[in-house]
Parts: sequence; structure tokens; C-alpha cells
Amino acid sequence: MAKDTEVAACGCGTGEPGRKAIGVDQEIKASNLKRLRRIEGQIRGIQKMVEEDRYCADIMIQVSAAQEALRTVGRALMRNHLTHCASQAISSGTPEEAGAMYDELLNLIYKHSR
Repeated sequence: MAKDTEVAACGCGTGEPGRKAIGVDQEIKASNLKRLRRIEGQIRGIQKMVEEDRYCADIMIQVSAAQEALRTVGRALMRNHLTHCASQAISSGTPEEAGAMYDELLNLIYKHSR
């Protein structure tokens, strides 16, 4: 399995440090940015609740909501990665590139499912 520092060659044409995704759906990007701004507001609200010594159970409910919102963004990013980068690397890349992408995907799925 690939180490955390190893990165699979992206099927959309980028595989270098500081790389950027090429196959980004602008509608998904806009949706993710909107959701992240909402999450940012949720986090500020949670911070205020802690500062005001609000009831722990109420804070925990808000933390759970923020975590689920982040998971939703993660799923959208994973879908985009699978649709563009991974499918291209696996279908058109060398056996080594495909293997590296499989390792990267397994690592992402493991980290995302915690």
C-alpha cells in the first residue's frame, strides 16, 4: 500500500507536488464552497456556545451537525475524484499508475470512513 506521502498520478493530467485538479465540475465546486461557508458559520456558532457555557448536549448536537456537513463535502470530493482522476488513471495509465491509484483510493476510503 502507498505511504501517506506517496501520491498516485492523477488521471486528469496532474501528479506533481502542489498539483491542482483539472476535472472540476463548476456546479459541484460552487455547491462545496457554499456548504463550507455554512460550516464555517456553524463552527463560529459552536465556538460562541462554548464561550457562553451553553449546555453540553446542545453543543454536541451542533458538533455532530458540522461533522456530517463536512462528510457531505468529502463525499462530493470523493465522487469527483473517482469520476475524473481515478477512472482515467486506472483505465488509461500504466499498471504501476493504476496500482498507485488503487492504493491511494484505499487510503482515502480508510481515512474518510473513520
